[in-house]
Amino acid sequence: NRVFIGKEANEEKFKSFGNYTSKLSPSVIHFSTHGYFNADLVQKLSCKNCGNGVNNSFYPMQQSGLVLAGANKAWFNSSSLENQNEDGMLSADEISLMDLSATKLVILSACETGLGEIHNSEGVYGLQRAFKISGVNSLIMSLWQVPDKQTADLMELFYDNWLSKNMNIHDALHAAQRSLRDKKLEPYYWAGFILAE
Repeated sequence: NRVFIGKEANEEKFKSFGNYTSKLSPSVIHFSTHGYFNADLVQKLSCKNCGNGVNNSFYPMQQSGLVLAGANKAWFNSSSLENQNEDGMLSADEISLMDLSATKLVILSACETGLGEIHNSEGVYGLQRAFKISGVNSLIMSLWQVPDKQTADLMELFYDNWLSKNMNIHDALHAAQRSLRDKKLEPYYWAGFILAE
């Protein structure tokens, strides 16, 4: 088990998991950070990883992602990116280029990580598509802004159900949500998380 907190929770560390030259990616990856889905966000940032003349404002896989260490500097001062490789904004596009085929489960314990841009009959472009393209088997993500305390409670119940009680991922999440519902919490506090397999 490896835990990255603070400045260590950066893009470079995460990308080392799936760079095609390293050993296999972890079987479980849990993000407890901020997610974003915002068409205007990529216009504000000076994205160094877009390449090939892609216009960020129209490329949906650049419009959603995860916020990692260093993102504040990039957000408030895009000129600070000139001498560094990563900006702290891990876009869906960057994730889709990784090899995470050994990863059984990714948990996105962050707000609105299940959102994306719908393109006609092609489905939703966003974090879900990115992690599936990278080879991840299952993904737990949220559909709205989730509160910190209840999310932490839900995740603790989920891991207990999955790892200690040997439930499958689907049943472990459902049982965790049912536990919070049985405590008379409104659906807002627990129903926002879904499982994509």
